[in-house]
Formats: sequence, C-alpha cells, structure tokens
Amino acid sequence: MKIRHSTEQDFDRMMEIYSYARTYMAEHGNPNQWGPTNWPPETLIHNDIHDGNSYVCVNDDGKVVGTFFFRYGKDIEPTYCGITDGSWLDNSPYGVIHRIAGDGSEKGIGAFCINWAYEQCGHLRIDTHGDNIVMQNLVRKLGFVHCGTIYVEEDHYPRLAFEKK
Repeated sequence: MKIRHSTEQDFDRMMEIYSYARTYMAEHGNPNQWGPTNWPPETLIHNDIHDGNSYVCVNDDGKVVGTFFFRYGKDIEPTYCGITDGSWLDNSPYGVIHRIAGDGSEKGIGAFCINWAYEQCGHLRIDTHGDNIVMQNLVRKLGFVHCGTIYVEEDHYPRLAFEKK
C-alpha cells in the first residue's frame, strides 16, 4: 500500500468509502458519529482536496482503498484547544488526522494510514466518538495515549482525544 494526496478524480471513490464506513460504524455500535449527518459533507471533502490536506491509501493494484485528512502545524485544530478531563502531552506542533475510512477490502488500512501520518511528523493527535470502540482499540494498539475529551461543532457528542509523541 502507499499514500498519496487525493485529487478531484478520487472524489467519487472517496465518497463510496465514506458511505461504506458509515454503514460499518452503525453495524458495529457506532451509529451516531457520522450516520445522522451523513458525515462528511461533500463540500468539506472538496475543500480538503483543494487545500492539500486530503489523502488516499492505494493498494498494490492501484485501487483507492482508504481516505483521510492530515495536516501538521502549531495549534491547527481549534477544537483541540478546549480539552477537558485531562490535557495534551505538550503544546508543540502536531499532526492531526481526521475522517479516516477504509473500504473493508483489506486488513490494516487504518493502521497503515495512521502510521504513515505519524511518520510524517512524530507527534500526532486524533479523536473519536465514545461509541467508536474499533478506532479506540486501534489507536491504543498503535501507542496513542488517551488525553481527555474534546467537543466538535458537528454534534453534541463528546470525543475521546488521543495523542502519540
């Protein structure tokens, strides 16, 4: 597998992957993270592509099998400024990964994407819905530490915040 920036030519495939992910999450006890709002919206994905923050995971046959948002910098995620029930490990520049999803065709897509993002910056933050046990288990397995709780604008569900440095 390899990671590359996504392009507008990848858009339809990315939306298929997000549709699959919404169904998968609902079937695995997490119906509220993306389902009710049909998250993520198409305009957001177009903006991510345009801004250069959207990536795809491509398998050895050249097929797009995963997608995610990644960005690196200082204080790049406004919702991470208000962490409760804990604190971040430190305030140095960090990478953030959002909207990670795979198409279910291969094992290890999520881990491959997260490890790639970590290799880019050596300091990564990620958050997930309290019902997303699959993602919580994955990030813990990859060495992330639960740091507290953050809240997003999209809904009123708290998100568990994790960090690896």
